[in-house]
Amino acid sequence: MTLSTIDPAVALVVIDLQKGIANPGRQTAHPVPEVVANAVRLADAFRERGLPVVLVTVTGGAPGRTEVARAQAEAAAAAGTTIPAWPADFAELLPELEASDERTGASTAPDIRIVKRTWGAFHGTALHDELQARGVTQIVLVGIATSKGVESTARAAHEHGYNVTLALDAMTDSSAAAHEGSVANVFPALGETGTVDEVIALLPAGTGTEASAAK
Repeated sequence: MTLSTIDPAVALVVIDLQKGIANPGRQTAHPVPEVVANAVRLADAFRERGLPVVLVTVTGGAPGRTEVARAQAEAAAAAGTTIPAWPADFAELLPELEASDERTGASTAPDIRIVKRTWGAFHGTALHDELQARGVTQIVLVGIATSKGVESTARAAHEHGYNVTLALDAMTDSSAAAHEGSVANVFPALGETGTVDEVIALLPAGTGTEASAAK
């Protein structure tokens, strides 16, 4: 369905577009370079309007037992190996997501950086406090993976009372079925979906959220 509106106090939340996850050679439902390019374009549109951009990266996982982790450990043991450690640059933000004065002009405020250890960006982080300090009432979500980090963050945002918009052409998943499951069955109950172009067309021109943070 077409997006209805974007609140004046809106923030962009970018999920896990980092070197260890958004690898251009990774097999995903939609090409990672296209997803990243769309996310960059949307982030620049927010920055140009003085609207907050939140860049979220992940450095670990929740400690609970899971079947996936057990299967990985059993497979490694059977092969006489160990589960390989993440690369040293796993959690580094993709450089193209960094703010660029050449693309957008001088930024009115620095991007907000959030580091998480679970799928969702709210649990155990300062994300809610950062958004509340800026008077944010709506978030636009992009990133990888649709059914994990993006959906988990969308669920929590909805529960916190934020209006939620999901830019579908700026997210993807390792599984096409998982991506479509979130898009068709979950997202419509949490907010509204649309494209990056549709979001940009509705963005407010002012800088009210940053002004709120300065008061």
